[in-house]
Amino acid sequence: MSVILEVDGVTKRFGGLVAVNKVDFTVEEGSILGLIGPNGAGKSTLFNLIGGAYRPDEGRIRLDGKDITGWPPHRVAREGIGRTFQTTALFQELPVYLNLAIGYRMKTRSHILDVIFRTPRARREQKEITQRVMEVLAFTGLAEYFDRLAGSIPQEAQKRLAIGIALMGRPRLLLLDEPTGGVGPEETGRIIDLIRKVREAGITVCVIEHKMKMVMGLVDRLVVLNFGVKIAEGPPQEVCSDPAVIEAYLGECIA
Repeated sequence: MSVILEVDGVTKRFGGLVAVNKVDFTVEEGSILGLIGPNGAGKSTLFNLIGGAYRPDEGRIRLDGKDITGWPPHRVAREGIGRTFQTTALFQELPVYLNLAIGYRMKTRSHILDVIFRTPRARREQKEITQRVMEVLAFTGLAEYFDRLAGSIPQEAQKRLAIGIALMGRPRLLLLDEPTGGVGPEETGRIIDLIRKVREAGITVCVIEHKMKMVMGLVDRLVVLNFGVKIAEGPPQEVCSDPAVIEAYLGECIA
């Protein structure tokens, strides 16, 4: 498989704190990579660097060989990276379908005059949005919540909606930050099934997760961070037998 993402010597400092320190790893196209480590290890900061929310102080980030280091989030998204956040970011007072439609806006080119005068471009893009919303509703299993307010649907469905919003722009690489956080074992299974479905659709996935049994059965490779430093990388069983990982992760990394 070809490499879709390269993280090369990436470092991020906040004052005197080094949140991410010379981290290197690659992600193969079509794979699922897990990113684990204790709280405060730098995992979400690393996602923010890849997604453009932060600019690295050192190092390079490449997508399909193209240097995207320091690109703003909207440009990174247009290039093909979608993401979710540790805290589910939804428009709680809007219906599910509008949350999805908003997630497609980065792909459109219409401006205010197009909308006012109902230009051919505006009509064409509205048709595209409607079609894509229906596709993603079906893909994520959210059709039953089509016109429900996002804040009124179950927590697990909100997690799937967040993934759906990230999928609206047809990303090639999806960054998932604790996609099962706050949901129970049965609901976790539905989200795992959706992540596998995403991979089957040809989308590469990087996932931050603390539920180790879930991670062990889901990912192809693991990267482990501790205090911003990569301390291990490799197949899940191999990584979770590493004494440094067991010590850093308080023995939680168990098959």
